[in-house]
Amino acid sequence: MTSIQARFQLDYGDFKLDVDLKLPGTGITVLFGHSGSGKTTLLRCIAGLQRAPQGKLEINGHIWQDSERDLFLPTYKRPLGYVFQEANLFTHLTVRENLHYGLKRIKHNSGTVKLEQTLELLGIGHLLERMPGHLSGGERQRVAIARALALNPEVLLMDEPLASLDFKRKQEILPFLSRLHQQLDIPVLYVTHSQQEVAQLADTLVIMEDGRALASGPLSETQSRLDVPLAQDREAATVWQATVAEHEADYHLTHVAFAGGSLSLPAVDAEIGTPLRVQIYARDVSIALEAPTATSILNVLPATITGIADGRDGQSVVQLRLPRMAAETAPGSPRHSLHPWRSEVSQSVGNRCDQVGNQALLAHITRKSALLLGLQIGMAVYVQIKGTSLLN
Repeated sequence: MTSIQARFQLDYGDFKLDVDLKLPGTGITVLFGHSGSGKTTLLRCIAGLQRAPQGKLEINGHIWQDSERDLFLPTYKRPLGYVFQEANLFTHLTVRENLHYGLKRIKHNSGTVKLEQTLELLGIGHLLERMPGHLSGGERQRVAIARALALNPEVLLMDEPLASLDFKRKQEILPFLSRLHQQLDIPVLYVTHSQQEVAQLADTLVIMEDGRALASGPLSETQSRLDVPLAQDREAATVWQATVAEHEADYHLTHVAFAGGSLSLPAVDAEIGTPLRVQIYARDVSIALEAPTATSILNVLPATITGIADGRDGQSVVQLRLPRMAAETAPGSPRHSLHPWRSEVSQSVGNRCDQVGNQALLAHITRKSALLLGLQIGMAVYVQIKGTSLLN
């Protein structure tokens, strides 16, 4: 199985990096944390720009560092692409010339083919004859990403690539990064302190703090852990992978299937079978002891409480888990057998989401409500999802 194993110990006196991670060798792994948490230092160690005295790095079976064997591959010998906060394009070269500058490093002949695919993926084919000074910030960063991918790297490292862009430019480039997420067959390590970028891009999430990895794992699992700060945050949310299953044109609704059932959303302009990411804020989830029979909320699903923690300002944070195929199998569920397609499509989605098992969810409710309902770990309840947002 492909994987990235990264173990580093580095002591600056006032800052220490001490991590031991095993990450998937595919998809996007986001290193998330506040400024000074160690995420960029970790990325630099992986790139070989910073040499940790104690460290081992193995990328999909290739060892790039092993301090016990006094092995350290310098950066220029590591088959990687690196995208910084600033695009750092050569201002005297056209976009085409910037892209071809690094191709001389490639020893095989597939560079041109890969570059053509990258141009299409990032939508920059029409920019090839422009000078960097005539590009927007988002366009420059897309060119920088294409330049890194032109090297046919074994891993792509991205250090807060959107940090220098304003909100409008960030919204311009995020869809292209989502396309990379869907189509790249190499691992991406992506550094950010933005929860929006975490939600939209991450397959795997590593939460960094004070040079350590507080948590690491599949996105929705890590987001919903009660022992990390994200679950307590006012913007706490979980992200579910889903697939468009049906459109109800008369009601301007779209039904999407996920590993545990289905959700009704405002109409989405997407074909049946289109994969989507659905973000559910903890503040938009309420809990009932019995299946509501008269409610305006369409998304009501059975769940089991797996954790409860005290939050801020009289709030309780409830961790829940939805059983697989919940909407089809739960007696009394308002959605039971409503749509015959749900079992088939949900099973298809579930097959792609086995890495996380049953679907995780967070709810922020008042502490008084938790006491009045007598909520306890292991209790079977119903969740009402009042709102969702699409991320792609």
